[in-house]
Order: sequence, then C-alpha cells, then structure tokens
Amino acid sequence: MTGIVVLLVVLVAASAFGLYRRRTDGAMREIEIPADAHDAAHVPGQPRGAGHAHQGDRLEASDLGTELGDRATLVQFSSAFCAPCRATRVVLDEVAGQVDGVVHVEVDAEANLDLVRRLDVRRTPTVLVLDGDGAVRVRAAGAPRKADVVAALGTFL
Repeated sequence: MTGIVVLLVVLVAASAFGLYRRRTDGAMREIEIPADAHDAAHVPGQPRGAGHAHQGDRLEASDLGTELGDRATLVQFSSAFCAPCRATRVVLDEVAGQVDGVVHVEVDAEANLDLVRRLDVRRTPTVLVLDGDGAVRVRAAGAPRKADVVAALGTFL
C-alpha cells in the first residue's frame, strides 16, 4: 500500500512539474529594472549587478564578436548537443530577416563561460533581446515562439 501512495505522489509531482515547465519554457520576460543599479543583489566575486541580467547589463560588439543591430539584437546562447537550440536558431533568424535593424547572434555557451556567468545563463537555449544600445531588455530560457519574440521586440522598438 505504501508503494502505491509513493507512486501516486511521484506521478502527481512529475505531472505538476511538467505542466509548469510547459507553461514557462521559452516565455519572454521583461527584465526587472531596479531603481538603482546597486539595488540588485550582489554576486560575490562578480561586478555589482552581474548575474542578474537587469537594466545595468549591457553587451557590446566586443562581448559578442560581431556588430549589434541598429534597433535590436537577438542573442542566443546555445550548446553543441541542444536540440531546442536548432529550432530557436530558425525562429530568431526568421525574425531578424523580417524586422529591419534587428540582428541575430548565436553564442556558444561552452566557449564563452565568462559571459554565461556574467548574465546568469543557466540553460540552453537562453535568448536575450538587447535594445539598440546593447542593454538587456527581455530574456527567455527555453525555445521561444516566433510570435513571442516579435511581441517582445514591439515593447521597445
């Protein structure tokens, strides 16, 4: 009898996690902007604000190894064996091709660990949407839908 109860609890917990993951995977979230860059929690050993991807985080062409878009840049962190990364690449390439001034940049997470740590990238694909100045404005962990990426761009273009 105890085994059946344990099995049911595990099934309910796994189902709840699966539903949560389905709902949040790839969701585009605007970055919370603290009133002051020093309001963000400090990560020991990192510059103030690092690891929290708030408004104070800016990326430059030297960080990414290529020029930023005039209006926005879609930054995708990927890894070699990531199946959702391939689908994300297709979606972001399509959006960048359809919206003037938007560039898609793919970053190999394994080869850029300093940048991964600085921006607190915990899984691939992770997508950051930068404005024309390189400031992180929107973030998604997981494969985003095309409509969500376009809507995220619309919040600040």
